[in-house]
Amino acid sequence: MATKRTNKLTDQLRQAIDDCGLTRYQIAKETGIDESALAKFYNGHRGLSMEALNALGECLHLTINLGRKAT
Repeated sequence: MATKRTNKLTDQLRQAIDDCGLTRYQIAKETGIDESALAKFYNGHRGLSMEALNALGECLHLTINLGRKAT
């Protein structure tokens, strides 16, 4: 039986970046995140600091809904 793949937070952030209608350059300029750091995050080569994640969330108008997986 196949298991459902969990959509990780980083995957959701990449999808939000894709869906927002802004270029990564525009996001970097608005958030103050270095464009190369944003590209490395997007490509899965590095993480972002909490400060950068907060700026990204504000820029993309994101909210986090907390909940636990059913076991």
